[in-house]
Amino acid sequence: MQALPDTLCYLNGDYTALNLAKVSVLDRGFLFGDGIYEVVPVYGHNVFRFDEHMARLDRSLAKVRIANPHTASEWLARCRHLIESHPAEDQLLYIQVTRGVAMRDHVMPIDIEPTVFMMISAMKQPSAEQRHRGVACLTARDFRWERGDIKSTSLMGNVLARQMSADHGAMETIMFRDGFLTEAASCNVWVVHEGAVLGPPKSEHVLEGIRYELIRELCEEEGIAFNLRPIPEGEVVAADELMLSSATKEVLPVTTLDGESVGHGAGRGKPGPVYGRLYAAYQRAKAAQRP
Repeated sequence: MQALPDTLCYLNGDYTALNLAKVSVLDRGFLFGDGIYEVVPVYGHNVFRFDEHMARLDRSLAKVRIANPHTASEWLARCRHLIESHPAEDQLLYIQVTRGVAMRDHVMPIDIEPTVFMMISAMKQPSAEQRHRGVACLTARDFRWERGDIKSTSLMGNVLARQMSADHGAMETIMFRDGFLTEAASCNVWVVHEGAVLGPPKSEHVLEGIRYELIRELCEEEGIAFNLRPIPEGEVVAADELMLSSATKEVLPVTTLDGESVGHGAGRGKPGPVYGRLYAAYQRAKAAQRP
């Protein structure tokens, strides 16, 4: 059995060692995946885009009809307590809220307390080599459920999709629904076409990553055109550049797709200039948020 760390975590009002934390087998998160989660990056012991993460937490909770158990200031206080307990400068905060504990029944029970769990860990970012050379991805049909806009703990579809790429030594699985780009198993996907950054429109099929708004802001700062619209699979395959974005990957170039090099001409199979500008702008945004 894998040894679990004894780092501090938060569970239902108490701080305890992660390897000692326990939840009921009747928790609906365990039985049904009936809950939502957030992953919040921390740089230099400072939470990055906290308000945006809290807004998405609110949206997900509302969509599954779970009352938010804490105010934003209460969430922040708990986050800071965990952050200060961990020695790493750059960290990941994981927040999970399930509907709570009740006898097993598909119908949502009323008047039960949500289960609140939070943990902290050192952030594992892409290597310098991956940033220099880019990463490989596979493509697949998006076979997950229809509510990708909810950051749900029900992640079996995402797990299966991510395993497809892992089995082939690739970074991610980029998915398409009815011939149009949705997202990757655990990332948003961006297409560069004639110098413009394109992303799928916000919908029930796509999780609105925190980087959705951030990428728009960075494009505006850099004078790069930005547009959200339906993107056919053919445009992804023929893209000038492809990029992934997430809390840990920040923005990361995809240089191989289904075994074929991404891009055209001399830049084919290499991280492109738009990625380079956005990555540099992302680092400036991180530095600007530190006190």
